Amino acid sequence: MKASSFFTKEQQAQILASVKEAENATSGEIRVHIETSFKGDVLDRAAWVFKKLGMHKTAERNGVLFYLAVSDRKFAIIGDAGINAKVTSTFWDEVSLLLQKNFKDGKFTEGLSEGIILAGLQLKTYFPHRDDDVNELPDDISFDKIRGK
Repeated sequence: MKASSFFTKEQQAQILASVKEAENATSGEIRVHIETSFKGDVLDRAAWVFKKLGMHKTAERNGVLFYLAVSDRKFAIIGDAGINAKVTSTFWDEVSLLLQKNFKDGKFTEGLSEGIILAGLQLKTYFPHRDDDVNELPDDISFDKIRGK
């Protein structure tokens, strides 16, 4: 199963709608990256992808990456330094558990969508959406190889 075909176009649209909904609650920036496969530590890989996507370049350092390696059934949620400086070490636990439960039941679109929306609601406390908020990162889903970075 290739990353780019893991979700249908309709499912991808649902995930992107969740990103937009979440970003309407917070100034945080949320991205999704899906890879077919990766062997190794999923958090290390997600951190590498985070940097390659330029997610550390937001003004408030409040980017969030949802990373999935579909063939290996691994995922990670990575928040930037601005988030980590304000939240507890268990901040992402509820979102991770929500994804894990849904993924275990084969509900990948629902799990990812619900997790993204929950992340936006949680980030709202620390990084509320402002009237002058600028969308600093693309809202698209990136797949496998990261181009141009």
